Amino acid sequence: MVFNTGAALLDAVVLAVVSKEADGTYGYKITQDVREAIEVSESTLYPVLRRLQKDDCLEVYDMEYGGRNRRYYKVTTKGIVQLNLYLKEWKNYSSRINHIFEGVD
Repeated sequence: MVFNTGAALLDAVVLAVVSKEADGTYGYKITQDVREAIEVSESTLYPVLRRLQKDDCLEVYDMEYGGRNRRYYKVTTKGIVQLNLYLKEWKNYSSRINHIFEGVD
């Protein structure tokens, strides 16, 4: 992708991905789901997850899977509020950009 992916956009996409799973989801699956929209490495994504956890937008818990602990992430109430703010801003932003691009061939 040629467009810059800022921290706010990454936060919004991660919150949206995690919010789709009521019981939470694990890091590798989050990476795969985010990569459907944005090319991002695990080394970029895990600091985003830690930041969202620190900001109380995500809660973290471990569960055993295949004899190992797997770290799961779940959106908090504060995270849902933040996601809704991001969605509102995204709709406004993308609408303005689409308006500029209309009629350009």
